[in-house]
Amino acid sequence: METIKNNKLILVSEIILFVLIVILDATEILPISQTIYLVPIIFLILRLKKESIASIGLRVEKSTLWNQIALGAIIGIFMESLAIFTLSPAINQFFETSPDLSQLSDIKGNATMLVIFLLISWLLGAFGEEICFRGFLMNRIATIFGNTKIAWVVAIILSSVLFGWGHTEQGLSGWVMEGINAMLLGIVFVLFDKRLTIPIVAHGVSNTMALIMIYFGTYPGVY
Repeated sequence: METIKNNKLILVSEIILFVLIVILDATEILPISQTIYLVPIIFLILRLKKESIASIGLRVEKSTLWNQIALGAIIGIFMESLAIFTLSPAINQFFETSPDLSQLSDIKGNATMLVIFLLISWLLGAFGEEICFRGFLMNRIATIFGNTKIAWVVAIILSSVLFGWGHTEQGLSGWVMEGINAMLLGIVFVLFDKRLTIPIVAHGVSNTMALIMIYFGTYPGVY
């Protein structure tokens, strides 16, 4: 009983550290991106606790890899289309404001900036954020709450709220939209046996679609 209690305290401390880094990033105390701090810490924690990377969903079965990539791409296209044509307009109308995407305006018509942002998007966004928020954080939260179906629902909700809040530079509507995206990715993660391949690809394809539209000047809200 004491061992279980101690394990939960360790998990809570890991989550607190995670949240602290997100807060420091959102308040612009930490430079660049929260991901470059979280990923090394996560892998250090796994190493110290002798946990495999498979425990957070980083496992690949070669026989189904291309199927997972294809499925992730389809989900990513669906997510971005849903955001652009349905969710984002509804959220913007409800809050009477649009996300602040001014930091992406330099991409418009600039192929070099597009390539740079695509690389950053896949490395820090698709791979980094999925490892952090879906792979690590959701597993920790679900474990604390008993690894039941309800525990995973709680994990999806709490991690999505934190993920959305971590994008406060986009304003309230951006925060809500990013939180919904995180919730969709969390659901995908759980539905497909808690493997990160599909949400990573979905996240990356969704971002890629948005960045390409920004480059061509067709993405709503980026001028």
